[in-house]
Amino acid sequence: MAYTLDLSAKPAIQVVGQKVNITGLTRDGLIAALKESGVVEERKARMRATQIWRWVHHYGFTDFEQMTDIGKDQRGPLAEKFTLARPEVVERQVSKDGTRKWLIRMAPGIEVETVYIPDVGRSGALCVSSQVGCTLNCSFCHTGTQKLVRNLTAAEIVAQVQIARDDLEEWPSPKEDRKLSNIVFMGMGEPLYNLDNVADAIDIISDNEGIAISRRRITVSTSGVVPELKALGERTAAMLAISLHATNDDLRDLLVPLNKKYPLVQLIEGIRTYPGISNARRVTFEYVMLKDVNDSPAEARALLKLLKGIPAKINLIPFNPWPGTNYQCSDWRTIESFAAILNKAGYASPIRTPRGRDILAACGQLKSESEKVRASVLRKAGQNGTDEVETELPYGHLASGMV
Repeated sequence: MAYTLDLSAKPAIQVVGQKVNITGLTRDGLIAALKESGVVEERKARMRATQIWRWVHHYGFTDFEQMTDIGKDQRGPLAEKFTLARPEVVERQVSKDGTRKWLIRMAPGIEVETVYIPDVGRSGALCVSSQVGCTLNCSFCHTGTQKLVRNLTAAEIVAQVQIARDDLEEWPSPKEDRKLSNIVFMGMGEPLYNLDNVADAIDIISDNEGIAISRRRITVSTSGVVPELKALGERTAAMLAISLHATNDDLRDLLVPLNKKYPLVQLIEGIRTYPGISNARRVTFEYVMLKDVNDSPAEARALLKLLKGIPAKINLIPFNPWPGTNYQCSDWRTIESFAAILNKAGYASPIRTPRGRDILAACGQLKSESEKVRASVLRKAGQNGTDEVETELPYGHLASGMV
């Protein structure tokens, strides 16, 4: 299947067919769209937007006919101009450890994976994607083997949260005892290369009259797009995570090629000036443990020197091998020794327990294997002279470690 790379700026209002997708509209965007639609009087647009907002983002409704405080004479015209439809869930899998994974089709040929991991954060975290594919080509990451197709829209990012809450039966938005309490932008793609849509999605997800997940429970992970760090902090107030993995430029150039453009000295300076950074708002550093590559005691001490003075938490991520990789996971004793050096220096450095391995939802691998399997199955079907194929595909893994 051929894809066309599309990184052009997307309109603030996403149109599906001839209908505007409300899911990705911010408060101001929804008000403007209602005014432009001609369905709502301009003087009533703000009130109507508040009503629709609560039905969509607090109650999770997908049908204007369910919006009982909106007159029947307006529900039909609203449905003609706007859509509340969810994207298609192509595949849903549940691990024996409770991890859930959805393969979501946003449009023909446009699919992403979203993973819910229970018992992370206050109660459970959702790992969302911001792009289809990735352009960074990190050598240890399976996501980097899939070419970038395009950015996701704000609607497509928010839809991942809606789908998870549908499945978790978490509508209306609970005030307490949430199953989904944290959002992490650690799925497919580099969020800072899609900052406009990511920022809008965070505004929508964090709104107190809707999904209402605190910005302090939303974490954005970046491989180090330094020029966008300040804007990320100022526009979203999200927690920051850095996909680090190395303590010197020579090694990081190999593991994270983006480092050639924004070397460690620039990255560390950008982190030190990230808006809101403090002991109460620590930066999370993600560090994948690669055998005989970056896991020595000397590397642990170099990491301490590199991060000196930065309020930080260091997530140590056991490497999950994938077909074709030359890397191996560090021995467990080696990982524990590495963590002990960091802990002794006063840094929280949890070792990330792999989750969802039985459904291929652990850190570091992704769905590109499903595409290969699907292509193989379709080829065989064509050889057998049949057009219909039914198979359970082993969809792969997402990209980074969970905060």
